[in-house]
Order: sequence, then structure tokens, then C-alpha cells
Amino acid sequence: MKKGLLQRLREGIVIGDGAMGTMLYQRGAFVNTCFEELSLSRPDWIREIHQAYIQAGCDFIETNTFGANSIKLGRFGLADKTAVINQTAAEIAKDAAPVEVLVAGSIGPSGLNIPVPDPELTSTLHQVFAEQARALFEGEVDFFLLETFSSEAELLIAVEAVRSVCELPILAQMTCLEHAQTVFGTPIEQALAAVAQHPAVAAVGLNCSVGPSHMLEALQRIRDITDKPISVQPNAGLPRQVDGRMLYMCTPEYMAEYAKRFFENGARIIGGCCGTTPEHIHQIATAVRPLDRVTSAVSVPSSRIEVSAPAGVEPRPLKERSKLGAKLAAGQPIVCVELTPPRGVDLRGVLERARLCAQHGIDAVNIPDGPRASARLSPMVTAVKIEQEVGIETILHVCCRDKNLIGLQSDLLGLYAVGLRNVLIITGDPPKLGDYPNATAVFDLDSIALTRVVQNLNRGIDIAGNPLPEPLGLTVGVGANPVASDIHREIDRFRLKVQAGAEYAITQPVFDLEMFFAFQAAVENCRIPILAGIWPFVSYKNAEFMANEVPGVVVPEALLKRMAKAKTRQEGRRIGAEIAHEMIAQLAPHVAGFAVSAPLGQVEMALAALGRFPLQEL
Repeated sequence: MKKGLLQRLREGIVIGDGAMGTMLYQRGAFVNTCFEELSLSRPDWIREIHQAYIQAGCDFIETNTFGANSIKLGRFGLADKTAVINQTAAEIAKDAAPVEVLVAGSIGPSGLNIPVPDPELTSTLHQVFAEQARALFEGEVDFFLLETFSSEAELLIAVEAVRSVCELPILAQMTCLEHAQTVFGTPIEQALAAVAQHPAVAAVGLNCSVGPSHMLEALQRIRDITDKPISVQPNAGLPRQVDGRMLYMCTPEYMAEYAKRFFENGARIIGGCCGTTPEHIHQIATAVRPLDRVTSAVSVPSSRIEVSAPAGVEPRPLKERSKLGAKLAAGQPIVCVELTPPRGVDLRGVLERARLCAQHGIDAVNIPDGPRASARLSPMVTAVKIEQEVGIETILHVCCRDKNLIGLQSDLLGLYAVGLRNVLIITGDPPKLGDYPNATAVFDLDSIALTRVVQNLNRGIDIAGNPLPEPLGLTVGVGANPVASDIHREIDRFRLKVQAGAEYAITQPVFDLEMFFAFQAAVENCRIPILAGIWPFVSYKNAEFMANEVPGVVVPEALLKRMAKAKTRQEGRRIGAEIAHEMIAQLAPHVAGFAVSAPLGQVEMALAALGRFPLQEL
């Protein structure tokens, strides 16, 4: 049985297709052509475009019927073909779509551009929309997509017309200008609120007219007006005239970055409109689906692992679990240095760097798990070898991306069995960010749920609620991002991590002190120690990379300008270490310690930032 739109929305994100007109124009259709008529004269074009979007990864395709109402078709002398154009377009889409892809019956506005039709015109419009809806329904569409309406009154007439024909779900979308108002001056949140209240409307949203940046602003204004799912289908930016042609300038990658922001701001149906192509949709789907899996993972496992501890089983006191735990419990400042596992199997370099850390009084070595979705030597093996051969404690990252909940529990039991005692629970970067973008992301759990798992293991309970022969004694840390794009969501998640049992936190690299202090104030009631992440720049290019390519990092322009003054490689390292040292000095009175990265393996940079290695020797 095919899953309908409502079931898809209950299960997670739904990806729509992109522009039909843009693709037809690229194939040679003249701009003054009736694009809807091409379903009769060039069905091969329409079918191929549908198939391209399906191959790109969309969950539904829209029929080529946006302007296929009798009023608009009448301008081409085609009003008498309204029924056959709509039904044929639906049949082409149904024929192109495999069983897992839905077909949306696309209905656009009448084109009369009247904000509030009089009673006589209302009756006429109802008939016009009902005629189109009936033909699409007979063509067996799966749901209706009413899109690009500027008037909420006209949109509601279309909703009533569709409902008079059938009971299929309706997704109702409006369009707005750059200032988040309709062309008639109505604030978009006010217009869509009226539409969302209609019982026949299953979901509401925005499409067309503006690019992703302005649509994000509009989304933030409408996300609280309804509990119904919200859709977003922006243009690929505003069109520009180049050599007599109107072109849309947003790249697929740019659209994908905004798609992630749409998702973080509550959109659950994401696609494209004018100017978007199958490549745009492919990039959107690739960027958003892993994030959706992270979010949806929480609800199922979390319910399984919220279990009560057997009587008499209490977690071992924090001070008894590890040296790190003892310093945390005593409120003593902590300094750790992050060392990344090697890409191959030769551990000599990382062991030497760990020895240097031990010699300079570093409390622990922080071992990331596949940073930026890279494939490296097992972080658990790296941590074990460092503790065995160097004698310094490690903080092992445990990432939710690559293993299911059974594998994660096995790893937690295993790392404790070999003597590791400190973990940092992270959700993990989606594979798209790394060297293997087509790798499968698991995300059975996210960092909140996995934190709860670890705390239950510390109480002697496994994921299924069964008692263990003996409890674990792990010190449990989590990550935090003071400069997240959706800071309210980040604050909420941080509080949930603390409620789940987090005992300390390590932040993303801090470059903007004002944003860090604002975050710290917002989570002041969450009484766990926070270690500030510090990244010493090694060059201006490194600073640019951190600013532009690393998710969750904000680098102020002033720091970039300061790094740009470096004339030599050595000077770049010194300036980078100086900036990091100054950051540490300003943060020290306000945090429990620091987690300093060794950029590109240069542990001397981390030690210099901490004032434990001479700057002149860098």
C-alpha cells in the first residue's frame, strides 16, 4: 500500500520537486507557449522532467497543471480542453512515479488578481477550480497542492472547490514579497493563519516569488501560527537578466544550506519553485534527510530507555569514576587537548603528541569520532593505546551517526571493559559533509537519547531495561554550540541533555565572546561545568575555512582581518596562537576549563594557546 501524504508527514520530512517551467524552457519551449498544453503535444518532455526529479530524490512530483484552469487556458483558446489537459497531466505523472513517490495535483490561482472576490465572482471561481480539481482527481492524483496564491480569500475558495470534489489531503501554499507581505499588503502570517484554520487543509506553506533567504524570514514569522505541517518551496533566488535571458542565480549547494535552516525552523515539506532543477532537489534531499533522521530518532528509542533503576542501584559518585570526574566534582579547572586519530594505522605520531600533552600538564586528550564525517582509525583503539602507552586520560567521543542502538551499547560496554572512563556524547556530522557523502547515516539515537542510555548503564540497566551484572562508571559529557543558527533550539536541546544526565559540556570552538556569554546566560540554570572549545588558527586560509565551511562555527570579521595580516606561515601560527591565548584569558573566569584543538595535528599550537609552549618556537 502506498503511504499517503499525512502518513509521510508523521514519519518525517517530505521532499518536493522543483520547477517545471524552468525545465521546459531549457528544453526549448518558448516563453509565450502554454506550458500546460505541452502535456498533450510533448508528453515525453513532461515525463522525462518528472523522472529527473524522482531520480533526484523527491517524495512527490507535481502535475504540469499550475495554470490549467479555464480562465488561464482561455487566453490561449484552450478553455474547452481544461478537463483533458488536467487529466492527461495527472496520468503522465502517475505513469512516471514509482509506488513510493506521490503525485500532487497542482492548482494555481485564477490569474484575476482580486484580493476579495464579490459573491458572483466567488461562485465563478468555485466552478473554475472545481472543474480542474475533478479532472485531476479522475487522473488519480494522491493529494492536491494549491500554490502561489496571493489572496487568502481566493485560496480558500479553491480549498472549498477541491473539497466539493473529493476528500484527498490539501496542501495550501501562498506567496509573499521580500517584506513578508502579500502583493495586497497583508502580512503573510495573518493570511496563512486564516487558511490554516480551514479543516480541509492538511498543511500550509510558502512558495515562489522570493529566494531562500527571504523565505527563511517569512518561515520564521509563520511557524507559530499553526500546529499543522509547514511547507517551503522557494525560487532559486530572484531572477536576473543576463544577455537577454532571465536566470536564477542560487546554486544547488546554496539552496541546500538554506534547506537545512528551513528544517531547523520547523518546515516539514521542502522543495523548490521557479529556477530550481533536479540538481537543486538532489542537494536539498541529501542535506536534509540525515538531519531528519537525527530528529526522528529521538522519539522512538527515548521511550524505550526511560526506565526506573532497580532499588539500591545508584551511580558511582562522579569523583570516583575518573581523574577527570574527580576534578569536575571538586570544581577544579580542566584543560584537555583534542588529537584526531590518524587516517591510517600508524599511531606513532598521535602517541608522540599525547606524550607532549602529558609532559605539559594537560589533564586529558580529547579523541573525536569521525570529525566532519571522515573515516579514520577507530577512536576507541586510539584512546586505549594513548592511555596504555602514555598514561594520560582520554575523553572518547561516541558518535550516533554510524551505529544502531545495539552497536552503540556494545561499544559503551567495550570501552568501559578496556579501562576507558570518560565519554563525550555527540550526534555526529551527516555523511554529506565528509569524504563519503553517499554513506548511510544510522542515527537510531541522537545525543540526548544516548546520554540517557549511558546514565542508565551507569545505574546497571541496558537499553531494553534489563539489569546488567554490574553498573558502569562513565563520566558523561555532551557537546554544545553557542552560535547555532537556531539558538533557541540549541538551548532547548542543551537543557534536555542535562536532564538526560550530562555531567559536563564541551562547546564548539569559540570565536565570538558576546555570543558565547549570551548562550551561557541562557543555560545558567543548567548546573553542569562547561569547557570552552578553542581553535588556534594556523593561517588566514585556515581561519577562512573555519568561518565558511565548518558547521556551527562563527568567526568575527575582525579576527579574519587580523589573521590576514600574517605575511609568513610562522607569523600566521603566532597570530593564531595569540588570538587563542587572548580568548582563553577572557573566558577563564567564566568557564570550568578548556578543550583546545591541535589544528592539523600541531599540538604545539594548542600548548602555546594555553601559555605552556613558547610562541617564538612555533
